[in-house]
Amino acid sequence: MESSGSGVSVFDYDNDGDLDLYMLNGTYLEDISDPKGRVFRESPNRLYRNNGDGTFTEVSKEVGIDDRHWSMAAGTLDYDNDGDVDLYLLNYGPNVFYLNNGDGTFTDITDSLHLRGPETLNGFTKWSVSVAFWDYDLDRDVDLMVGNFLAFDPYFLSPTTPHLMPHPSMYRGQASILYRQESDGTFTEVTEELGLYYPESMCMGLTLFDYDNDGDLDLFQGNDHQENFLFQNDGMGQFQEVGKTSGVVVNDQGIPTGSMHGSIGDVDGDGLIDLLVVDLRYGALYRNLGDGLFEDITARSGVKSAFQGKGAWSAAFFDFDNDGDLDIFSANGMADELIDQPPLLLENDGTGRFQNVGPELGLYFCGERSGRAAAIWDFDNDGDLDIIVSHIDLRATASLLRNDGGNRKHWLKLTLVGSGGPASAIGARVTIEAKGHKQVAVNQWATSYLSFSDPRMHFGLGKLDRVNRMTIQWQGGSTDVFQNLAVDQHLTIVQGEGIKE
Repeated sequence: MESSGSGVSVFDYDNDGDLDLYMLNGTYLEDISDPKGRVFRESPNRLYRNNGDGTFTEVSKEVGIDDRHWSMAAGTLDYDNDGDVDLYLLNYGPNVFYLNNGDGTFTDITDSLHLRGPETLNGFTKWSVSVAFWDYDLDRDVDLMVGNFLAFDPYFLSPTTPHLMPHPSMYRGQASILYRQESDGTFTEVTEELGLYYPESMCMGLTLFDYDNDGDLDLFQGNDHQENFLFQNDGMGQFQEVGKTSGVVVNDQGIPTGSMHGSIGDVDGDGLIDLLVVDLRYGALYRNLGDGLFEDITARSGVKSAFQGKGAWSAAFFDFDNDGDLDIFSANGMADELIDQPPLLLENDGTGRFQNVGPELGLYFCGERSGRAAAIWDFDNDGDLDIIVSHIDLRATASLLRNDGGNRKHWLKLTLVGSGGPASAIGARVTIEAKGHKQVAVNQWATSYLSFSDPRMHFGLGKLDRVNRMTIQWQGGSTDVFQNLAVDQHLTIVQGEGIKE
């Protein structure tokens, strides 16, 4: 369990305009943890309030979310559409849902929502690692998919390598679970009836996006040492697993690896959303061909050589230099042994080819750590994107990487608010056009291992000083168009109503 790490999530819990930081922690577990770990008994998760001046204050106990479970990830969304962000903890053991009271505090309402999850799956403690929010049935209520990992038997030892942790393939899996929200606000498990029930799967991450451009959201599930899943939404409430026929189940050697999470973005500027899946070998970059198929371009893009042997866990597409194309960050470290690895910052040349430039741009990239979770955010609201990374090495410290200079080029940030509530904005496709240049992006901030990133969409614009046209295609089919927008600003856009003043 220690090897898997714990997540980081960023969200504005107090509605003061800047993003706060929630860092999840492991804790001492009887009969699982090393006896030396008793000093970490009852260790809580930590919420750091952004003071708006470059500093943070730890406030988890006073706001009521100093949770003491073994927490893996924290999903952030305004589930009840009351204007503040709620929190759903994915744990080894019972999950916990915290309702934001709107006064700077939270209340545990898990049992009233029926979201604690089963006590066991396949005979062992439920181990949740991911959550995907969306309104799959378009009834204007938030539904959610919980990704579960494996049936962990703490007493099992590999007969061939008893000094190492057993390989994941030696355990049984645990089914991911889809919960539908009912009219009374409670949730009902509907996984099997929608075609999503795979009891032996070992999920590491869930990513929602409309891969086939048919107007509804599909679901990618990265699996650990199993073939990945791609669930195609038929638009009528059913899903079909099409990973093999789409080409995203294995790496370029035909091998299922320790996939972590799907990160999405248009890497080559062709208007189609591509998929990066990092793993413990060298990952896979799948180029979207636009006909429901993906082409593996891991080798020719430079991703394979950069990632080879690093043991990648959390990765994200982001435009760190605001030049209008997507770059890659990756937190790395070995899995079976505590061996540190260099993190990666890969710069895109604009055509989908990447080169590691990290050591030239920061001391963090010149050393080695055992990285796990990472979130991308603009914590200081200066127009360029920063990074927060968690680690499991013996230093056990997080790293906050402040971007100094990305805002020398122009940018635009967007907060999208759907007419059917927050979930109705998830998956919206935004097209930015400026002086013959076009960018396409998806409104989705859960695209990194165990982490939720900045919920505001970010576009780097280089030297372009106006946006000629912006088109937003919302889930459900409606479209909003905006003309002649100023740059270097943050806009909130409400579906069907325009820019919110």
